[in-house]
Amino acid sequence: MSSFTPFSATHAATLAAGTAAIALLITLGRRPGRPRQIASGLLAFACLASYSLNQLGWSTCGDPIALDNSLPLHLCDIAAIIAGFALLTRQPTLRELTYFWGLAATVQGIVTPAVGYGFPHPVFLTFFWQHFAIVGAALFLPLALGWHPRRPLHHTVLRVVLWTELYLVVMLPVNFLLGTNFGFLARKPDNPSLLDHLGPWPWYILSLHLVAFLLLAMLALPFARRQNCHVGL
Repeated sequence: MSSFTPFSATHAATLAAGTAAIALLITLGRRPGRPRQIASGLLAFACLASYSLNQLGWSTCGDPIALDNSLPLHLCDIAAIIAGFALLTRQPTLRELTYFWGLAATVQGIVTPAVGYGFPHPVFLTFFWQHFAIVGAALFLPLALGWHPRRPLHHTVLRVVLWTELYLVVMLPVNFLLGTNFGFLARKPDNPSLLDHLGPWPWYILSLHLVAFLLLAMLALPFARRQNCHVGL
């Protein structure tokens, strides 16, 4: 099996295929009734099945699965579980985390993937399955289901920031005790990523706070304009 090369033709084709699949599900989800239920169910299944599929993919490598890959503690592992239940329920916090984490964090994993195996290795396939499922769920909520964050909007952004900080505070000691790199808080990924431009460890963790806050604020802007329009009416 070949190794993965970021920004290659294979990477571009994968992005195109994943984007097309998301667009198809959103188009189906915008039709009320059974089409919407099918699209939502497929996305929920894709999210909730991703951990099991990841383990199946890693089991084909022949070596014992490292803790980094066997424990579902990367932010995208948690986001996939949250996204699955966000689609199956109307729980507002789960939906908010799906939208903001999916588009602020998981998109980074698609554009600059931290994966070493190339197509068609099972690890490659399950990695992109998981990440596109999360992003698909994040887009499906507002574009197909008409979801919007709770008001006031700045409270929603603050809640997402606090949940993100909780993840960071928990994962820092977990990484120290287990020798893992969940959230890439112990070291940067081997493949090129946004973290390469944010300084050395541990300073890039501090820089990431500012980037994360800016991304969350940008993702809230479409809903802020909608809120202002409603107030004007």
